[in-house]
Amino acid sequence: MDLSPLGRAALAVREGCRLRAYRDGTGVWTIGYGHTSAAGPPAVTEGLTLTQAEAGALFAADLGPYVASVRAALARPVPQPFFDACCSLCFNIGQANFAHASVVRLAKAGELDRAVEAVLLWDRPAAILTRRQGERDQAALAAYGAVYARRGDRDPVRVPAGPTLITPPRPDPLASMTGRAAVPAESWWPRLREAIRRNMQKGA
Repeated sequence: MDLSPLGRAALAVREGCRLRAYRDGTGVWTIGYGHTSAAGPPAVTEGLTLTQAEAGALFAADLGPYVASVRAALARPVPQPFFDACCSLCFNIGQANFAHASVVRLAKAGELDRAVEAVLLWDRPAAILTRRQGERDQAALAAYGAVYARRGDRDPVRVPAGPTLITPPRPDPLASMTGRAAVPAESWWPRLREAIRRNMQKGA
């Protein structure tokens, strides 16, 4: 399984995005969509700033290990909203905490109803409660087209309907900080060509 576009959008709303480094509720220097030095480069220090493009690229890079951890911990198919909510929880509490959480133990035992409620056990600090309630409500869904990032939000998070377009990636905006090379054109062109072929077949 993988994090869905809607799950990613809901997580982005929960995290929020700040383009200048700040100390989170526990005093850890943070930037972008919840990025800290513990997640890898760039190291977050006072005065660090990002562009919106850099923040988005950093969020995408940070997500991978957390999604992989959730996939490995659950080790069985679950409803997509439950998986997405677990990714959101894991991103917030950390991979080690998630791996040993009651949510995982109950889900692996097939007790999804109890696993959904176990999301609420991670209720500290108090300011996290509406996020946790939103994750719990998300996890309880069998399927979805929209989700509330936090319980009590006025508007749900939605992902535009229709096919996902494959576009050539721009040069990695984090390359100057991470040393990662931009993705070569050869790696995306076959996917783009195949998407065009499928769309033409659908229209025939």
